[in-house]
Amino acid sequence: MRSLAPGIRLITSFSRDSWYRGFILFLTFLFYTAYHLSRKPISIVKSELHKNCSFIIRPTYLNITDNDTWCEWAPFDQGNYQTLFGVLDNSFLIAYAIGMFFSGIFGERLPLRYYLSFGMVMSGLFTCLFGLGYYWNIHSLGYYAFVQVMNGLMQTTGWPAVVACVGNWFGKGKRGFIMGVWNSHTSVGNILGSLIAGVFVSSQWGMSFIVPGLIITAAGILCFCFLVEKPEDVNCSSPQHNIILEDGETESLLQNGNGSINGTVSMETPKIRQEHSEAISFYGALCIPGVVEFSLCLMFAKLVSYTFLYWLPLYISNVAHFQAKEAGDMSTLFDVGGILGGIMAGLVSDFTGGRASTCCVMLIAAAPMLFVYNYMGQKSLGITIGMLLLCGGLVNGPYALITTAVSADLGTHESLRGNSRALSTVTAIIDGTGSIGAALGPLLAGLISPTGWNNVFYMLISADILACLFLTRLVFKEIKDWCGQIP
Repeated sequence: MRSLAPGIRLITSFSRDSWYRGFILFLTFLFYTAYHLSRKPISIVKSELHKNCSFIIRPTYLNITDNDTWCEWAPFDQGNYQTLFGVLDNSFLIAYAIGMFFSGIFGERLPLRYYLSFGMVMSGLFTCLFGLGYYWNIHSLGYYAFVQVMNGLMQTTGWPAVVACVGNWFGKGKRGFIMGVWNSHTSVGNILGSLIAGVFVSSQWGMSFIVPGLIITAAGILCFCFLVEKPEDVNCSSPQHNIILEDGETESLLQNGNGSINGTVSMETPKIRQEHSEAISFYGALCIPGVVEFSLCLMFAKLVSYTFLYWLPLYISNVAHFQAKEAGDMSTLFDVGGILGGIMAGLVSDFTGGRASTCCVMLIAAAPMLFVYNYMGQKSLGITIGMLLLCGGLVNGPYALITTAVSADLGTHESLRGNSRALSTVTAIIDGTGSIGAALGPLLAGLISPTGWNNVFYMLISADILACLFLTRLVFKEIKDWCGQIP
């Protein structure tokens, strides 16, 4: 018998279940990358909508006396442009925060494939409409604010649905690491969104929105054609779950076709209580231990992360005097650090079993690093690169861990007694509360930045400390559990 080619041996070494799980992980990664890719252009385009025109050669056919604002885009050519940018940011983020609390409820009651597909196509439409304002010569703040509100509502379809889908396919064993790698879609989307928007920002900024809008629309069509919500839909085995035995004890069961429990083969079938099929209530989800603490922690962690998301390119442009494209490219280093921080947080929390402790340590370390970056980050290019990577990892690490592995852990908590339909609601509560902070951060940055960037960083450091304080009870509980394990 001839030996198989190495590539074929590699392919056949993976089971059918493994291929499906890898495919779902890849698909959902692409989907949420597209979501974040379509959010990023506004932060890149800001420095093009309002800039100092005195250094730009004015075309001879323009008979304009104001040399400082002739190249700016009304209504952002006024002195209160930072406040107007804050209005745009918060039109999106407040709508996103409010809509997120309802999105999880819809996500549990509607087919995820249809729900995600609709959300991505509609989000693509409103992203394109923002860019078309350039070609339609629209200068109304109300138009752009309305488009941002609608886009914010459509974007709420993404997170609860993709986390619920991944939670359906993967067990708890290596959830922190798997979701830490998977959650890099947030940073990858930010990086791609920055680079794509940067290509067009100086020539035709409308295309900075239209191209990402078309990409997320294409992702929505891909979702409709290929997404599989649950392993059972394609006759794959379910992942590792906590099940409730009749005597009230919990066992970890990996349904892999041979009835193995905790790695040993068992010929007996455990008596399991019938799985609850009813969707959990909002109050019931709040009562799950840890949901409130992690939600409040995420509110302040996301405040810091989204302030960087929306204002970092403008900060770099103002302080380091970079052009719009160069500032956007430099800001992607923060997201590169976020990828590394998310993976590291997942690995450490898997190894230690302490999700809250991992978040707390990274938040404590982030506070002084933000202070150092503000005062030393622009001394040289090398320092700027190093500090952006470090701050990105420390800021986005806890944010990534809470929104992925922690949300999935709490959504499949043993107190739910096998109710697998709670995951979407729990995720929506955690991320919805976090989105309140995401809305407050850019708003406060817009209000505070006229008084100096130092004050913006003091606000971010304070938010980091508050995020850490909300985890105090959970950290002590984890430490107590560790001490109890020491013989």
